[in-house]
Amino acid sequence: MPPPPRLLVQPASTAAAASVRLPARRTTTIAPLPAHISQRLSLRPQRRHARVHDVRFVTTQQTSSAAITEKYRAKLQDKARAEGLESISELKEVYKEKISDVRRKAATIGPPIGAGGSKDAGTVTGTGLQHPPPPPPTPQPHQAQGKGSPTHKVPDTGIKPLSSYLDLEKIASLPAKEIELIWRLRHASDPNSLTAVIPLSTYNRMLASAQKHPQFILPLPRPASDDGSGDIQQAADGFAGKDVKRTTADVHFLQWAWHAPSVAPTPGQRTANTHTSTVIFTHLAAFKLHGEHAQPHTTITHHLDLADSHELVLLNGGVVNGRGVSAEEARWLLMCLQKFYDVEGHGGGMGKDKRQELMRKFSTGDTTFSLEELLDEAERVS
Repeated sequence: MPPPPRLLVQPASTAAAASVRLPARRTTTIAPLPAHISQRLSLRPQRRHARVHDVRFVTTQQTSSAAITEKYRAKLQDKARAEGLESISELKEVYKEKISDVRRKAATIGPPIGAGGSKDAGTVTGTGLQHPPPPPPTPQPHQAQGKGSPTHKVPDTGIKPLSSYLDLEKIASLPAKEIELIWRLRHASDPNSLTAVIPLSTYNRMLASAQKHPQFILPLPRPASDDGSGDIQQAADGFAGKDVKRTTADVHFLQWAWHAPSVAPTPGQRTANTHTSTVIFTHLAAFKLHGEHAQPHTTITHHLDLADSHELVLLNGGVVNGRGVSAEEARWLLMCLQKFYDVEGHGGGMGKDKRQELMRKFSTGDTTFSLEELLDEAERVS
């Protein structure tokens, strides 16, 4: 049997890797979420559901029609007299069809727009989950900016291109090992940075899974509160270090998105660099409260500029200070990301059926989806 591929994100040292190992499963529990989130997820002792709904359906109690009428009674009476009517009831009857039409339109809620304001990140169905968007379209030829220029204009995605980090012309002739070293050194000074060099074959397997399951949740092991309540401890910058006893877990929501490549390929030329992909991680509680306006704590970007020449995909990203997750914990989430999205490559494919089934249940809103089973799989990170 061939050896398993490299991990997506390698900890800086063996000690760092050990610091995110979990305790025995018998002592690990899922920390309770806020009441309104728990209700939406239907967290019950024997059956757990983790179905993510469009947060705009989580609304506050609506003001009653009678209260509105009372508040604007004087204005409504003036309006009735102006229309030659004797009472507010007659006014309502006259405008009955218009009122019904307005209510019908107000009840029609469109699909949520992504964090960047783009509607092409996926379509939303009645389950509240986004289906994956179609594969990135083949870029159409664009007129070159200058005579003889091989570069074609592409839409501005707001994502820093790989060329802003590396001189692509200079590294084009370097072997893969040297590029990997340069890439890691380029970000070594930032303690919150996340970097990896991924074989193209590994990325393609992850991409295939992501197009089926663009959204998922992952549990993150955390230390329990010292007061014995079973709640998780909170810290502005998360927790790090091998001495942290992680006996509970909270849940994090992830979402993939696909964008145009930084440089459009030459028309007619076959290339693997058809897109740039991003993954954002958000506290599930924050996502349930704020939807697309929830602030992610971790964001990563996959650059495919070297996919054709070196069969490499360069990953970079970072953790935002003050949002409750440490860089060490974010690296653990990225290892879990690979574990679930590269089921064939991770661990030689062992346990792949279980992980695939968990993702299928989550994406389809299957009520048999189990947070305990998800936690068991996440604990097996090697």
